[in-house]
Amino acid sequence: MRVVFLGSAAASAVCLRAIMREGELEVVGVVTQPDRPAGRGKVVTPCPCKAFAIAHGIRSVISPENINSDEAMAQIRAWRPDVIAVVAFGQFLKKPLLELPPNGCVNCHFSLLPKYRGASPVVAAIAAGEKLTGVTVMHMGIGMDDGPIMMQAYEPIYSDATGGSLMEDLATTGGVTLAKTLRLMAHGELPPEIPQVESDATFAHKLKKTDGLVDWRAPVLVTERKIRAYSPWPGCYTFLPERFRRKKGSMGRLAILKAEIVSDMEQDWRLAPPGMVLKACRGIKGPIVKCADTALMLTEVKPEGGAAMDGAAFLMGRALVPGEDSLGEIEETFLNR
Repeated sequence: MRVVFLGSAAASAVCLRAIMREGELEVVGVVTQPDRPAGRGKVVTPCPCKAFAIAHGIRSVISPENINSDEAMAQIRAWRPDVIAVVAFGQFLKKPLLELPPNGCVNCHFSLLPKYRGASPVVAAIAAGEKLTGVTVMHMGIGMDDGPIMMQAYEPIYSDATGGSLMEDLATTGGVTLAKTLRLMAHGELPPEIPQVESDATFAHKLKKTDGLVDWRAPVLVTERKIRAYSPWPGCYTFLPERFRRKKGSMGRLAILKAEIVSDMEQDWRLAPPGMVLKACRGIKGPIVKCADTALMLTEVKPEGGAAMDGAAFLMGRALVPGEDSLGEIEETFLNR
């Protein structure tokens, strides 16, 4: 069966590899997002899926700004696909493209649909405290992740899972499930598709860097899950007290890479306002900060303009004052500069 693959992310490359391992599936073309500037040097770089395809000998690769353009459509039509497989591609497919291959377009989505449709299903599942997630292979329709379900596979969410680690697990599961779906399709052995129940649908919006700002007024469980869910992107952050904004123009942003819940609260800590530094002495793994109910210990951080470090090393260079210093306080006008 002739397959055209659409994808861009690292997870897309994992799924493409799984398809390429199926002898009866022939990848006749790959479509990715255009090369973009990346890194501090802003060097124009291909996306992970394009880099993988080229490194593994696929010569038929295009990267259109608009997948639905006449030029892109003409190229895909020339490849004569039996099916189009889509994984984390990043552009919407319009009806003419969806109807181009005889077997339609098949998408691998990283959630158990209809839960967490949209751009950030992995982050949303961890942030919501889910214990179980998975992947869904669906026949694509014109709506947002609303097509009938062809196959699903499950993946547990462990208590230490981050957005990055769970995405890696789901990419592997997704590749296996997508390749199996296409193999069964080639043999005409797919089970009946199952329509999604619209009333059960939930959505995971596309994240922005500013979404990572920690609200210390939230319960500690919510904040701890958010820090894990947003790792590595968009990342969570707070702001140091004003006296630590040493460089001109610095906002004192402090990225929070890892944190642990502190449930053994001293009596006077419970009256402290959210964001207050409760403990910041040598001998502990990092500063302890009050949340709405209990507290978090920041065990790994990255100060603005600095390198990642453990919380203990951070305290050696920044003498936070328990009971006086609060994190997260910053003037609105300064934040919007």
